[in-house]
Amino acid sequence: MRKSVLAVSVALVVAAVTGKALADPPFDPKDPKMAPYIAGDKRSGYTFAEPETRAMQDDDFTNPGFLWVEEGKKLWSKAEGAAGKACKDCHGDAEKSMKGVGAVYPRFDPHVNSVLILEQKINQCRTERMKADEWKWDSKPLNAMTTFVKHQSRGMPLAVQADGPAAPYFEMGRRLYLQRRGLNDVACKHCHEDYWGQHLRTELLSQGMPNGFPQYRLKWQTLGTAQKRIRGCNEEVRAEPYPWGSIENVALELYATWRANGLKVESPAVRK
Repeated sequence: MRKSVLAVSVALVVAAVTGKALADPPFDPKDPKMAPYIAGDKRSGYTFAEPETRAMQDDDFTNPGFLWVEEGKKLWSKAEGAAGKACKDCHGDAEKSMKGVGAVYPRFDPHVNSVLILEQKINQCRTERMKADEWKWDSKPLNAMTTFVKHQSRGMPLAVQADGPAAPYFEMGRRLYLQRRGLNDVACKHCHEDYWGQHLRTELLSQGMPNGFPQYRLKWQTLGTAQKRIRGCNEEVRAEPYPWGSIENVALELYATWRANGLKVESPAVRK
């Protein structure tokens, strides 16, 4: 009964806004320029974006996300903490040492016996190696360093591992992805698997692939990580968001990123 009610309610919203079952996203599958943003049946959010938004992402000079890349580059060489070390002291040239790192996170870390997202790994290095304080969630320095590190993998396909010791976290993420939440009684899959390519009110639903994070969202007028987007999705379905970096959010990010395996890293992407 609940499933049929949800299906009818979503269908009514779609019909009211679009007047038809499928929307007309600004995407031409025959356009060779779109080939880098497709992997099999997976489509990057880039293919759902308006031409103006894609143009902003394509130009590193107009892409506002590069303000965070540049800030992260400065922080890479800045010594902090009781150890008096900078990231550069251990890792050297980020263009070499960090290449490919952003394509495999979230990742199981045997030192803490848990899956970590990239922000957590950065803060782990700060506290353990630099003897510095953690950066706060969604703060400019943490977002800047995360974007700078992730950017070194731009153009590389995501290759997140979901088996082995990461398997329990992957299964948790899958369960949460399929679980209805909030007063709207909606799961992630309803938007990003069942109704992608359609309009929900004024928003064109994508497949929810996180290969562009951290990304600059015009709606936010700032840059944010996948954690911010996951929390925002919970708020949109009128559910209480899980805490930043909670096991639930980490598991969800792992599962969502695994779904995008094969798509290329775009960070910093630009989205509406």
